[in-house]
Amino acid sequence: MFEYLHGTIRARGATHITLDVNGVGYWLLTPLSSRFPEAGAEVTAWVHFAVREDAQTLYGFDRREHRDLFRELLRVKGVGPSMGLALLSGLPPADLVAAIASADLASMTSIKGVGKKTAEQILLDLRDRAPALACSLGVEAPDPSVLTPVAPAQSAVRSEAISALVNMGFKPKQAEDNVTKAAQDNPAADVEALVRAAFRK
Repeated sequence: MFEYLHGTIRARGATHITLDVNGVGYWLLTPLSSRFPEAGAEVTAWVHFAVREDAQTLYGFDRREHRDLFRELLRVKGVGPSMGLALLSGLPPADLVAAIASADLASMTSIKGVGKKTAEQILLDLRDRAPALACSLGVEAPDPSVLTPVAPAQSAVRSEAISALVNMGFKPKQAEDNVTKAAQDNPAADVEALVRAAFRK
């Protein structure tokens, strides 16, 4: 139904943006790997529209290739939009494709909510697609040892990290506990790094 939305960002959080398109505000859930600018910027968001009996949800991505990778994940048995979002939040897209290409179960199962059975199913269904996915992302040779550097922390990021985890399905108490532990391990972490670390607690 939707391919993309072009408009102005009115609000931006760790896992969502509010996009003003000709006076209509769209709330888009976004993975931590998205690199949308701050509020006030004009952007194109590539979207996936998910419909359930109790909800209609828009997922937004700053690159079409990331949205397409999200859709590839949804084709895997047992992977729904929430898990797809978690996968693209737990690992940046290039690292996720590298993990798939190299059958790196440890990296896959380190993501909150991804068990061994689901990780194996993802590898089974998508490993043959990994070279094409890597090419679309501009990754010449998937390498799971390449990690995305984290940016310096800003003050008071814990509450935003907790909110991000709750949006991804954590219970508030669990989200708070995980973020607290992650912050103790890396006090200088920004929101994205803190949430990724909390995924592994």
